[in-house]
Amino acid sequence: MHLIDYGIVATYLGSLAYLGFSRRAGKKQSAVEFILGGRALTLPAFVASLVSTWYGGILGVGEFTYRYGIANWLVFGVPYYLAALLFALYLAKRARQSEVLTIPDTLHATYGRGTAIAGAIILFLTTLPGAYILMLAILLKYLFGWPFWLGAVLGTIFSIFYIHMGGFRSVVRTDILQFVLMYVGFIVMFIMLVWQYGGLPFIRSAVPSTHLAWHGGNSGWYIAIWYVIALQTLVEPAFYSRCYAAKDPKVARNGILISILCWMVFDFLTTSCGLYVRAILPNLEDPAASYVALANLMLPAGIMGIFALSLLTTVHSTVDSYFFIAATTFGRDIVWRIFRVPEERITHYTRMGLILSAVIALGAALYFKSIIDIWHDFGSVGTPALLLPLFTAMNNKRLMSPRMALLSVLTSGGISLLWLLSRYWTGDGQYWYGLEPIFPGLIISIAIYSFGRKQTSCRGLIL
Repeated sequence: MHLIDYGIVATYLGSLAYLGFSRRAGKKQSAVEFILGGRALTLPAFVASLVSTWYGGILGVGEFTYRYGIANWLVFGVPYYLAALLFALYLAKRARQSEVLTIPDTLHATYGRGTAIAGAIILFLTTLPGAYILMLAILLKYLFGWPFWLGAVLGTIFSIFYIHMGGFRSVVRTDILQFVLMYVGFIVMFIMLVWQYGGLPFIRSAVPSTHLAWHGGNSGWYIAIWYVIALQTLVEPAFYSRCYAAKDPKVARNGILISILCWMVFDFLTTSCGLYVRAILPNLEDPAASYVALANLMLPAGIMGIFALSLLTTVHSTVDSYFFIAATTFGRDIVWRIFRVPEERITHYTRMGLILSAVIALGAALYFKSIIDIWHDFGSVGTPALLLPLFTAMNNKRLMSPRMALLSVLTSGGISLLWLLSRYWTGDGQYWYGLEPIFPGLIISIAIYSFGRKQTSCRGLIL
């Protein structure tokens, strides 16, 4: 990178610091103000914040497109559009009308304190942004040549510092800037690629035929699994927190619908650029670095800095949002709910949770060394534990008893965790019976729900 490019990145960091620190949250600020920004999120801010937060896996997208082509869209695009659409149609308005602060509040109102605490602990662990800290460190290594550990530490410290100062409002203000930058870099790159190499005829002539097939050389079963994994969207804290913070229920629903269109556009840009990398650099040693390699080949000084920001902001917006969600889960839903501390102390404990979250996420990033492993392992346990209890609580129909709901959270999450660990005991690194951990947990959850709902119905008839 040229000195001009470093200047562009430095300007971005300075802008983030200004936006994050410009409105410092007071020590005695109410929980609604600190956690949800006073429920004043407008439609443009809602869209910018949600779109930038929920698209952090940019290096994984580049790697998958390089290896499998347009199958990236069917694996990391369509399943999540459909899940987000379900959320918009069935959950968004209900979330805003509930007037709660967090997901465990909803669980508490329907299924009691025990289920809320169990759900909060699972949410805290699944929202820790270890995967995105890892991605940010890898990206900083590719762009600037920093040691991996240094990028992880500095990226973490910078993120938590301005969140600590300003809370949810700081997250949203920085998300708006990051939303703009993530699109600008890829739009510029796409235009330059089409201008220099041409469009679809060039791609067809230069990539393997499987890269333009819907399956990308993968089995239909492999692609179908991602449609199940995408159900984690229905328990996605980033969606709920934006809906809780929305100005009104209409903003919550329409914001998600518009966000889906924005993700479609960004997926088109990232997948197209990934295909060009495969066409231009067919023997790339590390596909995870495909976008960086393309930038090094294509972009002059100045434009290189803008594209680097596009990559950085895509990851960084997710890091700071998930740090804040993990911190609020710790302060509001674990400490406050278990120890019943005064509500005016929630902001204090949320800030403590931010530091704790940073330490654990940084440790996970340094230990796992695989973005996909972190996504897979945490999602495989959290999704089956929370999906049915939360979905039924949001709809307030066909409910279980509180006792059965707690059993569902603990048992389905525990079974999935046990199944996940079975790969260390089988001797060949495979799961028991070759079954992905998310499925046993979901099966147990459905079984407990069916039995628990029947019990509740029978009690209702007797009464």
